[in-house]
Amino acid sequence: MEYRRLGHSGLRVSPLCLGTMNFGPQTSEADSFAIMDAALAAGIQFF
Repeated sequence: MEYRRLGHSGLRVSPLCLGTMNFGPQTSEADSFAIMDAALAAGIQFF
């Protein structure tokens, strides 16, 4: 995964972001962690 700089902060983030807004009401805690673990394994670290 290629990473990009986030503004002038020096942080490097993945170009893809995993939105988690509906994790609470729509997704169980176990499923939420499984989704986040899969995203991290794919190189996504921008949540």
